[in-house]
Amino acid sequence: MSKSSILFPFGSFVKHESNPILSPRGEGWESKDVFNPAAVVKDGKVYLLYRAEDRTGMGKWNGTSRIGLAVSEDGIRFERHPEPVLIPTEPYEADGGCEDPRVTQIGDTYYMTYTAYDGKNARMCLATSKDLFNWEKHGIVFPGWEGDQAREWSKAGAILPEKINGKYVMYFGDSCIWIAYSDDAIHWEPVKEPVLRPRENPDDFDSLLVEPGPQPLLTEEGILLIYNGARKLSESGRSGTGNIHAFPVRYEAGQVLFSRENPAQVIRRTETSFFAPESQAETEGQVDNVVFLEGLVEFKGAWYLYYGMADSHIGVAIYRP
Repeated sequence: MSKSSILFPFGSFVKHESNPILSPRGEGWESKDVFNPAAVVKDGKVYLLYRAEDRTGMGKWNGTSRIGLAVSEDGIRFERHPEPVLIPTEPYEADGGCEDPRVTQIGDTYYMTYTAYDGKNARMCLATSKDLFNWEKHGIVFPGWEGDQAREWSKAGAILPEKINGKYVMYFGDSCIWIAYSDDAIHWEPVKEPVLRPRENPDDFDSLLVEPGPQPLLTEEGILLIYNGARKLSESGRSGTGNIHAFPVRYEAGQVLFSRENPAQVIRRTETSFFAPESQAETEGQVDNVVFLEGLVEFKGAWYLYYGMADSHIGVAIYRP
């Protein structure tokens, strides 16, 4: 199915009966939780790059995060690489680690954005690879950026693989969604004003925050971005986007279509979510009531959407046009 033939809204995704397809295992680096995977098709196989947590820290959110790799010939059953492929090595990655990868292929190079978390600040970082196993880190994407977000807080970079008006485009952010442009997909210049904000009605699925999901798709209608949204379930606890775990939240997913000519311009946006927590593995876990979408690939005539389940497991949903 050609990307040019994709219509908005995209797909009718059906969650697979085998979910979860990946769960925590062992006593080591992926013993506590596995979730929030990116996906790539290479050599006729699906490669998942996923966030894994161990039990090394203190308190409720006690895991150090690393990025693991798993490979599948059918998109459902995965064989895991025994060691993580990206580990915290920099001061700004300790002790929280390397979180929530998103991967885009440009030419023969894979570009991974991920969140470096030091226990206080989240900073979006970038790494590149030719083989998905060996990654070169390029550091913090927006060092010292002062935008609508706090100076030391940036996350969730979803890169469009095609250039628009001579520039690569990235959507990013985890409260609002911002846009950034680049000549080389390594060095990025953000635009201060958000391109997508949470809705004002507190009953809407995306009234608390919006955050990019997998890499955007360039279609004939425009640039299609699947995004994650959250709403507050209770007035108890502290409100705001600084600490969403201070009160119960629910994560669902929506879609937005941006202009091909002006990637900052919203053309259409889904009024309701198309993907929501349903099963026990999605409603009960490290963080209850979460489906978090980060991986999307076209594979063997279908579209495979990979997602985190309650910040504890990994699932897949499939759309067969």
